[in-house]
Order: sequence, then structure tokens, then C-alpha cells
Amino acid sequence: MGKLTSWFKRRPTNLSDSGQGGTNESLPPAYLAQTRQLLSKMKILPSKMRVNRATGARPLYRRIWFWAGLGVGGGIVALIYGISLIDRTLPDQSELNAVFREQTLTIKAADGTILQQQGEATREQLQLEQIPDNLKKAFIASEDRRFRQHNGVDPQGIARAGLNNLRSQGVVEGGSTITQQLTRILFLKQEQTIWRKLKEVRLAQKMEQELTKDQILERYLNLVYLGSGAYGVADAAWVYFSKSPDQLSLAEMATIAGLAPAPSLYAPDKNPEAAKRRRDLVLLRMQEDKVITPEQRQAAVQEPLTLKSSLPKRVQVESPYFTSYIQKELPKYVSPNVLKSGGLVVETTLNPSWQKVAEEAVAKTLRNQGRWENFKQAAMVAIDPRNGEIKAMVGGKDFGKNQFNRVTQAQRQPGSTFKGFVYATAIATGKSPYDSYEDAPFVVDGYEPKNYSENFRGSMNIRDALTRSVNIVAVKVLIDVGFTPTIKLAHDMGIKSELKPTYSLALGSNEVNLLELTSAYGSFATQGLHAEPHGITRILNRQGKVIWSANFKSKRALDADSAAIMTWMLRNVVEAGTGGAAQLDNRAVAGKTGTSDEARDLWFIGYIPQMVTGVWLGNDDNRPTYGSSSSAAYTWHEFMEKAVEGMPVEKFPKRPKLDGRKGTIKAQSIKPKQILNGSIASKDDDSEGESARNSDESGSSRRRRSRRRYSQEEQQSSDYTPRRRRRDRSESSSSNSSSESSTPRRRSRRVESDSPPPRRSRRESSPENSSGSSGSSSSQPSWRDRLRPSNQ
Repeated sequence: MGKLTSWFKRRPTNLSDSGQGGTNESLPPAYLAQTRQLLSKMKILPSKMRVNRATGARPLYRRIWFWAGLGVGGGIVALIYGISLIDRTLPDQSELNAVFREQTLTIKAADGTILQQQGEATREQLQLEQIPDNLKKAFIASEDRRFRQHNGVDPQGIARAGLNNLRSQGVVEGGSTITQQLTRILFLKQEQTIWRKLKEVRLAQKMEQELTKDQILERYLNLVYLGSGAYGVADAAWVYFSKSPDQLSLAEMATIAGLAPAPSLYAPDKNPEAAKRRRDLVLLRMQEDKVITPEQRQAAVQEPLTLKSSLPKRVQVESPYFTSYIQKELPKYVSPNVLKSGGLVVETTLNPSWQKVAEEAVAKTLRNQGRWENFKQAAMVAIDPRNGEIKAMVGGKDFGKNQFNRVTQAQRQPGSTFKGFVYATAIATGKSPYDSYEDAPFVVDGYEPKNYSENFRGSMNIRDALTRSVNIVAVKVLIDVGFTPTIKLAHDMGIKSELKPTYSLALGSNEVNLLELTSAYGSFATQGLHAEPHGITRILNRQGKVIWSANFKSKRALDADSAAIMTWMLRNVVEAGTGGAAQLDNRAVAGKTGTSDEARDLWFIGYIPQMVTGVWLGNDDNRPTYGSSSSAAYTWHEFMEKAVEGMPVEKFPKRPKLDGRKGTIKAQSIKPKQILNGSIASKDDDSEGESARNSDESGSSRRRRSRRRYSQEEQQSSDYTPRRRRRDRSESSSSNSSSESSTPRRRSRRVESDSPPPRRSRRESSPENSSGSSGSSSSQPSWRDRLRPSNQ
């Protein structure tokens, strides 16, 4: 029977009354009938052979358990999809380490001090261990009592807050944890929407996985807005009580902690009663959490609310010309998207001590010389030529009134400072500093350079011509070496502005800015190596990771021997020429003065091995001044004298041997169409010139009057005339200036020259024997004493 039962279960059987069909046709009908009866009694008859008693049962889709299972499954799928949808809109996991708000910018000096902060920035960041324990616990008691237990979201806190708000019939407690608030501060906007709340919850959970509780608390206490422009507890302690956090009393700590939910509502300087009530509530919660004793709470509650308000620290921008330059440089190093998101920390090269000294030197010059030499603006920049780092930058007199940066934006004629590149090219082609040229009247292709005094010295070597800044020799040297080599060398050394191939190029007729000119002279200080000037060392993103760092490599612009020879020549400019006012007592200085036409621009670019500094004085509207580049040289001296204090004295390289030198640059001599060794011949000019020479001095041409009026930068003590007296004399001549309009002004006369004025000969002073520090009579003060500004 058992075998029969197994056989029926193993294969489908169609046992009909007729005995037909299936595979059982061979069995006897009587046997089949008996078997069917037996199987029915045993209840193992196949479904087709049994009576269907479930005919009246409900279909599957109408059963409760089916829909319950389907609902749960769909809910799980929807939840997973919703979470993935939210996650796609959240910041990358790496950004959860952010320590700064979006849309902020912090610019730091080389020593880490903050120069400027923009946006909702914390002025004073603290480490967690620097924040008093009671202050931390006050915030936890006020904002998130289960901060150490939850994983970013606190269901118990939400329920408790809802119950308390219901009892009070108002919002007295929030359900957001400190972690949620931090995510809102760093990544989310403040709109009140379900979608924002969902993102906040999800971000808080992710942040708890990425950061420790202490890291979250430290970021929160440094970033939370506490009213009156205070971001973070250190700012709030200063703004409300003029204290550091470690100086706060328990009551003051509770007052600050109570500000977080609504700074405008609980601000003690705006609503002291509300601030007290909120303070007392925070103290009560601290007692409930057993953070403080009842006695401590009672004493704090009785403490009067005493404010001592202060402005947030560093509201005033330090070194504004420099920081504005830094902001304009940022797009070179980071993408627009990074700039737009903000939260950047920019570490710069600025030396705050040197910056202060530079600002004082510029202000002193404007206050003293500027007043009686008729210049209203000044600029200075100091660079470490070894790496191109900008150490100090003063772009003008008053950033608040005029944000134009005269270091980087003002394009001015460099005058005789450009001669350094002309002579450097000549030396690099193999010329000797002792090669001679004739200082005599000279016209090339209709262009006639003139020395300032119209005196001519005859044959003189290159070194002396540079020392005395003789224009005619500079033009002749340019013709010998060529436009192309000179322009290329100037560009290689750091000049960025366009330089045009004209004869007046030798005398600085092409405009440049102070930064590039100063940087280019730094190539002399480093024996021919040029480093790109820059003010940024590193840029850090919101997570504190370095996203850019300076890696400027020095490039060879001029061979070392030629650079050393040029330094030797430029030292002579300071020791015995036009740059005498820049001398430092204990170390050698090399540099070059420059004055553009009618003393509109007064320059001095000087250097020691460790630093190159450039100074410009003048007027924004290009009005002439009554000054000389000696004022610029003395401003340089005022800055450098203090900046080099404590700096080791380094020596310049020795001058290389001159015999057997081979050039490293190939000269490309200019072939003029016409050269005339003499002045331009013109009967009209001759007759007018003779008439002018025979007339009274007050009726001389405007050109000669301007030479009397504007002091010349190579003046030495032997020809000293007070500037005010010269100005008065030139102005008195204006009444008899009828001949000025009839006297043609040759274009060559407008080119600046640093040669001595005619008064030198009248005072029987030999320009060849004069120097920047000698030649003064015993009855007169020294050269530098006369230039030294008053201490007022």
C-alpha cells in the first residue's frame, strides 16, 4: 500500500470512471475503483480527483497580509530611493571636514596674523582646549543636552522640545542638535522647508561618522553666530564684554550660550531683560545636568548684567593695498567655482613689521617733502629677490579715499631707471664699463637727446655715464647694442609692459609699473636670476587642505658676471652719484634714480643682496612736481634703515675680471638713416636761441625756465638752493615770458636727464668731482641732513 501511495504522489493520474486516459489504461477497472476509494479515505487523492471545498474562498489580492507586505516593501524601497536622492544633493564626504563658512575669505600675513576677513568670518579661531569647560557645557545644556549620546539626530530631544513648546504655547526649545546646527552653518541655507530639514538630518548623520564629538563641538563654538557681528565664542566675548573667553564669569558664559537660538532677540545690548531671562534658563539647565551646583547657579543669577561693548576685532583691513592686490591675484591660482564657494584661507608673503615701517616712511615723505615739492602721492614695494616674495606694499596715501594701487596699476615713465637695462645689455654683449663714448651734441634720425644742463663732458666711460645719468651716452649705447636685445633682456628680467623700439627707450619713455620695475632690478641682486614677484604662498580650502602653493622657480635672465658688473656700477650711483641719499651706514647699496619730464615722476630702485625696494613719488593727474628723485632715494633710506635691523650683512659679489670677457648676448646694432654730430641746424632756432641767450633770464624759454624750476636729482651739497626759493624765482619770471610762446619746444628737450643744472658752474662746483656725500662747505649742512624730513 505504501508503494502504491508513493506511485500516485510521484506522477499525475487521471482516474476516471470510464477507465480511459492517462497512463493507467492498462489497469483493471475494478482495481482502479478500489484504489480510488482507498485514496479518498486516506486524503491523498490528487486535486483533480478531490472535491474542491475552497470554492468560496477570497482571491489573493483581497487578503490583508498581501497588502500589508506590499506596503512595507514599497515603503522600504521609497525610503532607500529618498535617501539616495538626498545624498546626491549633499556635499562630498571630504567636505564634511570644513572649518569655515561658505562665502568667506581670510587673508593672512607671513606670520599668521589676519590682514582681512570677508563674509561671515570668525575673527578669532580657538582650539577646543582654549575654550573654558563651563562655556562648552553651557552651550551643550542650552542647545543639545544629549550631545555625547546621539549620532547626529536626537529623537528624544525632538520629542522633549515638542512637548515643552506645546506646554508653553510657543517655541521655547529647538529640536536640532549641535551637529545639525553645524551642518546648517556650513552647508545649508536658512529657509524653513521640509527638504532642507531632511538634508540637515542626513548631513548630521554623515558628519557624526566623519568627525569626533570634540571636532564637531570645536567647529560649532567657533562658527555659531552670536549677534553684533560676532561669529564664535571668542568674538562674542570681545564684542559684549571686551574679554577673552577665559576671563568670562559663569553668568557671562551663560549669557553668550543663550544667544545661539535667536541672537537678535536675546542680545544683551539690545534687549537686556530677555537676555537675563535666557541666561537664567541656561543656568537652570546647567544645574539640572549637574554641571554646576545650586550655589553657583544662585550666585550667577544674582550677578548684574554688565556690558562693555567693543567692535569685532580686525574689522579694519590691515594693509588694504596689498590685500586688494591679493584678491585680484586669486583667480590666477584657483578656479571660479572654488572662489564662488568661498571659505578660503590665503597665506601671503607680507611681513607686518616691514609693512608698518613702509607705511610710516611713505606717510612721512608725503607729510614733509610732498608738501613743498608738490607731489600728493607715493608708492613703495619691497621684494625678496631670491624668491620673488613681496614683503611690503604701499599703493598710495589713503586707501579709504582712493583704492587705485600705484604699485601695480599705475603705468608711468621710469625715466633714467630704465638705463640700467640698456647698460646691462651692453655689458652682456661684452662691452667694458670703461668703454668710452662722446658726450656731445648728437642727433639721430631727427631725434636729439639732451642732457639736463645742456653741458657736455666730452669723452666719458659707461660707468661714469651711468653714475651721472648722462642721456646722450645712454642713447649711443642703445644704438650700439640694438633695440631687440635690450627689450628682450628687460622682459627676461621682469618687465611685463610693452616696450617700443624707439631711441627714447634708453631714457625711459615707455611706461611701466613700480612692481615690475622693482622686480626687474632684483635680478641684479641675485646675479642674474629672476623670480616672479608674488604675494601668495598657500591657499587652503574650507577643510584646511592646501589647494595651491607657490612654486616659482628662478630663471636665468642675465649671466652672473654681467650682473655683478652692473651691481658694481650701480653701487657707484649711490656712493658717488645721483642716489647718495639712499646710503646705509653699515652695508653696501646699489640702485638707480629716475625722473621723468618736468619731474612728473620721481623714482629710486635700490637693493641689497636680500631685498630690493622701489619708490615712486608724483601726482595721479600727472602734474609736474618741484622735487627730485633724491626725495625718493631718501624715502627708500627711511624704510630700509629700519627694515634691515637685525638682518645679517651680506656682501655683493666682487667685480669679475674685465679682460678677456666674452659676451653672452649678441648685439644687433641699429643702423640709423642719419646721424648728426651737433645740434639741429635751423636759422629760426639759431636766431631765437641767440635772442633767448641775450635776453634777461626771466624772459628765457619755457624749457629753460622749467629746468630752473624743477630741481635736478643729482644736486649735491655744493649747488644746494632751497626748493621754495627756486620755485619763487621761476614763478617771478612768468611776468616776462612773452618769448616762451615764440620759442619752439623740441621734443628732445622733454626727455628727462639727471645731469647737473647750470647753477653748478655758477657756484664753481665741478660735477666730475662732486658726489652724493661730499663737496659741501663747512657752513652748510650735509646732503642728507638737508633732505632729512622733520620729525613732526
